[in-house]
Amino acid sequence: MKFQTLFAFILLTALVPSASSTQQASLKELVVQAQNIDNLKPEKKQREASVYIARQLLLSHYRKQNIDKSFSAKVFDNYLNSLDSQRLYFLESDIKSFEPYRFRLHGALKTGQLEPGFKIYNTFQERYISRLLFQVDLLDTKLNKMRFDKNEYVISDRSEESWATTDDALQDIWRRRLKSAVLSLTLSGKSQEEAAESLRKRYKNQLKRALQVRSEDAFQAYMNAFTTVYDPHTNYFSPRSSENFNINMSLSLQGIGAVLQADNEYTKVVRLITGGPAQKQGQLGPADRIVGVAQGDKETVNVIGWRLDEVVDLIRGPKQSTVRLEVIPAEAKVDTDTTEIVIVRDKVKLEDQAAASHIIETNRNGQQQRIGVISIPTFYADFQAMQAGDPNYKSTTRDVLKLLDAMRDENPIDGLVIDLRGNGGGSLDEANSLTGLFINEGPTVQIRSANDRVQVMTDPDPSLVYGGPLMVLVDRLSASASEIFAGAIQDYDRGIVMGSQTFGKGTVQSVRPLNHGQLKITQAKFYRISGASTQNKGVMPDILIPDTVDNSKVGEDALDNALPWDAIASAEYTNATSISNPDLEKELERRHEERFAQEPEYQILIEEIALLDEQRQRTKVSLNKKERMQENDFYEAAQLALENKRRKLDQLKPFKTIEEWDEFIEASQSESDPDENKEPDFIVEESAEVLLDFIELSAQKVAKAA
Repeated sequence: MKFQTLFAFILLTALVPSASSTQQASLKELVVQAQNIDNLKPEKKQREASVYIARQLLLSHYRKQNIDKSFSAKVFDNYLNSLDSQRLYFLESDIKSFEPYRFRLHGALKTGQLEPGFKIYNTFQERYISRLLFQVDLLDTKLNKMRFDKNEYVISDRSEESWATTDDALQDIWRRRLKSAVLSLTLSGKSQEEAAESLRKRYKNQLKRALQVRSEDAFQAYMNAFTTVYDPHTNYFSPRSSENFNINMSLSLQGIGAVLQADNEYTKVVRLITGGPAQKQGQLGPADRIVGVAQGDKETVNVIGWRLDEVVDLIRGPKQSTVRLEVIPAEAKVDTDTTEIVIVRDKVKLEDQAAASHIIETNRNGQQQRIGVISIPTFYADFQAMQAGDPNYKSTTRDVLKLLDAMRDENPIDGLVIDLRGNGGGSLDEANSLTGLFINEGPTVQIRSANDRVQVMTDPDPSLVYGGPLMVLVDRLSASASEIFAGAIQDYDRGIVMGSQTFGKGTVQSVRPLNHGQLKITQAKFYRISGASTQNKGVMPDILIPDTVDNSKVGEDALDNALPWDAIASAEYTNATSISNPDLEKELERRHEERFAQEPEYQILIEEIALLDEQRQRTKVSLNKKERMQENDFYEAAQLALENKRRKLDQLKPFKTIEEWDEFIEASQSESDPDENKEPDFIVEESAEVLLDFIELSAQKVAKAA
């Protein structure tokens, strides 16, 4: 690999009076290493794997598409986007030099000719290392000349920007990024030199990792640019990544309970495992990016640019040990606005994922009413106990059945709420059998395979366990099996679905071994009994309640190349009731909106969503210190005001400062049971009110008909 600018960097660092001799020597060593890097080359086993992957995609993937010239262009763009989505490394001249490959990759991929992908990757590595060296040089030579009173800015999202036409233009982009990083760190309390030293360490760590790249890194990046053109859930796993994938599936090692994926040079949180340490701790969220990992009270290791398997290894550790994560929140506008999250590692226990219940008692028209609430964090089954013949093995359906029996033994309930918010799915069989508790008999879901064959799953038990008024609560994080259950209840007209549009994960994957690694491939698609797919659109509730999740970042329709929504023929089924009708639904919604207009918690939620939307719409971040401070102070004050409104409702003392709030959060992390003394959920309470409205209106309709 040849770096035309590296000699200039060596000369510059040799003349810098502000940098220590140790720093100079360290940087020179990295420059020399970079000069001596050989271009990465494909291996024979990788060529063979490429041919096999192409064959599997053509023959077995649900989405039928030829690997032709138009497909080649998609892979080309996908690859560039996966390497440099923010237009920070490649120059326009680089892109032009790659253009001859745009319509030639299809034939190369099918025949194991990997040179085009490796050439692009090697160029990226050269640009990546050069940019990091440039940043270190700026810190050593220009730190004291930085002025924070000018009206400059950085663009928070450069994905739609043009490629820089000159090296000078790209250097200006990176100069501004560095200036923004220094400003962020100084505003967080560091001195300018402390900020510079922190950034030097970050960039040098990234340089060291970049100098350790191997052929497999290029191959995996290229193959995933190829596979994800089919859909975002079809992925190639290198032998090392395959090992981690298998470990994650078996939950055999301790961790934080989060599904992670590589996102350019970052490690991004996809979702949290229900009942896992991260979900219980409460601060980590989908679309957050992990940039640092520390063990206990040791120094944080910067993991920007690390391979996903290496980050996973750092996050894992012994049970009850502490890991500290440095995280860029999903809402952050610059990548130096980070927060630290402390999580105690543990295994995800089955009991923490188990269904749980409580009763809401309320007075309606002078009568005491009882609404049962069953929360289901995931669709689970203890397969080991089942296979061992344990008659008391745990599963979602068995546990819900016990909870229903217990509620009815205590005192009959007037209605039932099934809470699936945050439920990311799980066992398809459990979603099927759980649906069966609430219908007499009939289909529950349709599955169409890549060969267009449709399998219809049906209620395995014709008995009706609960036939009373039913409500299903969902949100944006309700996915897969949750959507199958909610969709079936809605299609049967068996109950009311309330909440926000669900995730939209309606595809089925299988893992296939390769001569080198594994291929996870989408092979089927879920369809509701009405024929509508749950893919992409998810389930649209009957009664909508907005939430704070950013739909542009979380959800199937936020993913590139997601399979589209479509429909097939309806299965044969009979509606469970004829009571529901458009007039009743309108009245339910009218009453709900009238109540929520007077609900203080709902008003706070609307204010919070408006504040988040305002932050999301900001496309530029000021590099003027005064303006940046004003922006930060405004959002911190707004967030604190919202939190204090909630505390006032709970008759708690308000926080005086953001720091006091942060200290409270940190202290609450050490509590043995984070769910103890949990405040009532106003959305669950509203679901009970809507259900009582339904009972009342349905009774009136029956009375009129009589």
